[in-house]
Amino acid sequence: MEIFLSAVLGELTTRSINFFISKCPQPPALDVEDRLQRVLLRAQVIIEEAMARQITNQAMLQQLDMLRDTMYRGCYLLDTFRFQSRKEDAKDQTVRHPSLLSKVNYVKDFCFPSGEGTQILEEMLDVLDSLRSIILDANEMVMFLTSYTRMYREPYSMHLLLENCMFGRQMEAQHVTNFLLHTRPGAADEGLEVLPIVGPVRVGKSTLVVHVCNDRRVHDYFSEIVFLSDHDFRDEKLTTFREGCVMKCQNCDSNKDGRVLAVVELAGDFSEGDWKRLYSASKRYLPSGSKIIITSRSDNIKKLGTTRAITLKFLSREEYWYYIKTLAFGSVDPKTYPRLAHLAMDIARAMKRSFIGANITACALRENFNTRFWSKVQALFRGIIQKNVSRFGEHPYNRLVQNRPAPLGRMATPSEDLVICTQYQCSSQEEVPKIKMQDVMYGSVKYRGKFDALGWKSPIPPYYSYVFTCEIQELKSTGAKRKRSTIDGVTYC
Repeated sequence: MEIFLSAVLGELTTRSINFFISKCPQPPALDVEDRLQRVLLRAQVIIEEAMARQITNQAMLQQLDMLRDTMYRGCYLLDTFRFQSRKEDAKDQTVRHPSLLSKVNYVKDFCFPSGEGTQILEEMLDVLDSLRSIILDANEMVMFLTSYTRMYREPYSMHLLLENCMFGRQMEAQHVTNFLLHTRPGAADEGLEVLPIVGPVRVGKSTLVVHVCNDRRVHDYFSEIVFLSDHDFRDEKLTTFREGCVMKCQNCDSNKDGRVLAVVELAGDFSEGDWKRLYSASKRYLPSGSKIIITSRSDNIKKLGTTRAITLKFLSREEYWYYIKTLAFGSVDPKTYPRLAHLAMDIARAMKRSFIGANITACALRENFNTRFWSKVQALFRGIIQKNVSRFGEHPYNRLVQNRPAPLGRMATPSEDLVICTQYQCSSQEEVPKIKMQDVMYGSVKYRGKFDALGWKSPIPPYYSYVFTCEIQELKSTGAKRKRSTIDGVTYC
């Protein structure tokens, strides 16, 4: 009887507490903002410390991945609360004399009785609870972090770190490394181990593979690392695995077993007959312990693997905002310039998570750190999207990915149309154009007809350069000519 009464009283107490909590008003928006900011700071400390270390434990990497995703979401919601709540016609601030909004103005402009404001507040509370829980669970992980070797010896500002490292692929990189350095039980009897890596064009498949191959542990484990394209083994004359290979690295002295790592890059659809021929040749000629990585845009290659395939996706909305904000503001705190942060969020949305576009535009924004320039970039992107939707019914990025011509625009000369005809990538040994894409779009460089412009040169292996074939077309609209005459006097570069 006593146990029954105790259970009933406990249930009544719990329900009473839940009832009073539900009747309590939600915490003030400013209180939620402050608490979320503090928890995000703790998460950022853990993640930045982890990014600088060579972590091999898969469970720790999964915890970091969860923490990183939640932190990006929290940063995005917090910035949306701070910056996107501002009215479009808010008075522009000057960079030299920034007028910081007071926290009272934040709430005044952010109408919480409306559906959107209430929803963002609820999402902020949800992220706050999630971050607290994940950080609490990560206490042991934080203690073990110090046992891992540091990869960066010098202090970095975050924007310098992001510009010189592979962003958001730490877990995938370690997965590939584990595949290369460890052999599954019984794998020797089954033949060579194969790891498929799948993802859309320019998602970073080659960057991921080369990053892992440059790891000293991988470099020392294999005698040779060879890279093949699909054209290299579609020749009937292929008799050994090494024919048609482009040797990227050779380190025979450190490994006497002669293990070979082969990276096969498929540009399009593959033929199963070609693959069987290649795989058969590799088993015949390559030493035991050799491995194959195969990359492609097609999900069909997943069935070729002897282990679970890695699927790469583009950055999420929250990750993309964190990336472009960090690059655009550099060492400047975005909270100091809320108007610029509001413009940057709008620009980031317009770019549809294009990684190359983020680097081109963020560089131009950081070099022209003023509200007037950023406002013109925002207006340019809005015009570009409107132009492509009205003409083709789709976002210009969709056309660029498929290598179809896409009309963009020039900020300095609205009377001209900048059309991207094609885009391609060059290796680090190839010569690239001297003219830069950001100077064509955002500057006053004058060109006529077709020409090539350097979009972005990756600062990390494999050091690809991305080149656009462009054409500048004169618009015939008289209104555009009048508009040009009022803008020509302004210097944008």
